[in-house]
Amino acid sequence: MGLTHAPTGPLLRIQPDALVLGTREIRRDVSRSATSRFADDVWDLTPALIQDHQKRLVLDFASVAAAYRDAAKELSYALLACKPPDGARPLKVVTIRGHFVSVKRFLGWLSEPEQGKPALCDVTPELLLSYKEVITAAGGAMGRRDQKRRSVRLLWIYRQHLHVRNQLSFDPLLLEEWNEGGKGRPSRENATPRIPESVVGPLLVWALRFVDDFSEDILRAAEEWDTLHTRTPRSIAAGRGARARLEILLNRYTATGRPLPGGSTGPRGINLRHFAREIDCSTRSVTEPGARRLIDQAADEVGVSSEPFLWTEGSAMLDGRPWTGPIPVGELPNLVRLLQTAAYIVVAYLSGMRDSEVKHLRRECLEVDRDSTGRICRRKITSQAFKGEGTPLGARATWIVGDPVVRAIAVLERIQPPQQKRLFAIPPSSQHFKSTTATRVKSTRDTNEDLNHFSAWVTDYCTGQGRRDGIPLVSGRSWNLRTSRFRRTLAWFIARPPGGTIAGAIQYRHVSTQMFEGYAGTTRSGFRAEAQQEEALARGERLAALVEGHGHEELRGPSAEEAAHRLEKFGDRVRFMGKTPDEAQMHKIMRRDDPRIYPGKFVTCSDNPDRRLCRQPADTSSEPSLGDCKPLACKNVALTADNIVAWHNHLARLNGQLTLGDALAPLVHVRMTQRRDEVAAFLTEQGVALAAGEQR
Repeated sequence: MGLTHAPTGPLLRIQPDALVLGTREIRRDVSRSATSRFADDVWDLTPALIQDHQKRLVLDFASVAAAYRDAAKELSYALLACKPPDGARPLKVVTIRGHFVSVKRFLGWLSEPEQGKPALCDVTPELLLSYKEVITAAGGAMGRRDQKRRSVRLLWIYRQHLHVRNQLSFDPLLLEEWNEGGKGRPSRENATPRIPESVVGPLLVWALRFVDDFSEDILRAAEEWDTLHTRTPRSIAAGRGARARLEILLNRYTATGRPLPGGSTGPRGINLRHFAREIDCSTRSVTEPGARRLIDQAADEVGVSSEPFLWTEGSAMLDGRPWTGPIPVGELPNLVRLLQTAAYIVVAYLSGMRDSEVKHLRRECLEVDRDSTGRICRRKITSQAFKGEGTPLGARATWIVGDPVVRAIAVLERIQPPQQKRLFAIPPSSQHFKSTTATRVKSTRDTNEDLNHFSAWVTDYCTGQGRRDGIPLVSGRSWNLRTSRFRRTLAWFIARPPGGTIAGAIQYRHVSTQMFEGYAGTTRSGFRAEAQQEEALARGERLAALVEGHGHEELRGPSAEEAAHRLEKFGDRVRFMGKTPDEAQMHKIMRRDDPRIYPGKFVTCSDNPDRRLCRQPADTSSEPSLGDCKPLACKNVALTADNIVAWHNHLARLNGQLTLGDALAPLVHVRMTQRRDEVAAFLTEQGVALAAGEQR
């Protein structure tokens, strides 16, 4: 049987007025009849972008090589409006746009004289492998190269929807050299880079400073800025009384010794337009001779600044000094941008929400539950979850969050005008506020730019102030921040609680408990599964280190023999790799050969569900709960050398407290003595030698 196949499918004739979005879900504010049609040169996919933060998306067929324009249209129509072939899944419009770009490049390459502009049905395996070499030579990430090859293969997968001349005549996957190194698709393990601890620590600290310390100054300044920029000083009424208001304003400048606003190319560099905004009048009212004499007299007395400043000054202190001086009018939009970005960092990082979920937060999304005494027992925020929900419209979901997120939400609500419900809409002070866009919510690309701008601002600020708590370089370069990296980083640090600066900013175990309790999205896409995957990886790394150091050979406790046997088998699997496993390899080992050993501070659990004392009989949890362990009674307990040291330290603390004698209440003394004796007996039973002072 040959590699090529006879063309299949009818000689398609798609009607020129066919709606290219077919029966896809579209935005409620768009009429389906107004959407793009097959004959259009530009297809607007924006109506199918349901999520608020997604920007305008188009397919411009005028940019496709003319000889292959029909093929590009047919394929795009098939992807957008037709039922996928068996085994293929419907694609999102954002994904289709990416495939369009890759297919366009392939068709452009085919149209070059060297390739001879063959019909797609005449493309040979040799020609396709030549294009594969072009992809490889262009470099870039392997995943991106793989995507380019998958885009070309769509001309085979969707052949039943294409004219016979626009179909590939063979499946590229049948070519032995089509995939790099002869391998299939790359691993689906989470390859999202984590943010290093050295970066995320100070990043979070500075974000919290903006939210908790600087926000009041910025928000007050924003109110003043908004008042200045929403005035309409052209009305006749505004000109009445302008002279009196000008005199009052000039007296304020001279009384405070503040220079007049500058930054203009006019006489003496005085910014008369800013004066007009301040007293709510037309520029003409401050340029007439009488007004100019008053302004010049004040300028002689206090001088002229380099630019106009807001009257709002920073009152927040940073290490005993004001964090900022007078705020320039032109700097206010940047400060609001930084504040909104800081709030994003706090919400995204401390909630575990995806970017799309954060971007759909709305005013009054916060709900506080209280107990019968009025004490707050949990704080919940509600947004829209999309991944894994089975519908492009998404579903309502709830997250349990801590107080820092609550404070960030409050700041976001104050940034936006009362009529704006979306918390991550473009703020009024932005130069893009009045631009015409499909959505007023910041896109993922916008936020990525904001994150790196925030990091750069912190670096510049610390340099200018001689501070040493900025965001450090990684391998000599600024770390490239992305919205997708916060969730993975949080999962990583929940599994491996860090020290240093960040440990003081957040209690990771407390945060993980909140989020695991509260996430109401689907279990397939929930944060719990992602964090548990990282915890399994961290556990595998600890167990591998234990085996490598032969610690499993010296276990004590009722389950010591079984734990040692499991760890020996686990060690064989790790050693079979021939080297220290990387993350992907360790994930695979833990999925297939998890020894079900759970290291803790006081015990190492060799889990057998039927012997657990940490779970109720009806509890179907797949893992033990070390926090509820009953170590003196459970038969799953094994003790490592580190566990035994922890028990010795515990005994020392108990004995130290018992030396207080009469200072302890009698009942406390009795219970503490009983606890000391039980621990000592347990350790003795496990063959652990006790010092004289540790015994009864």
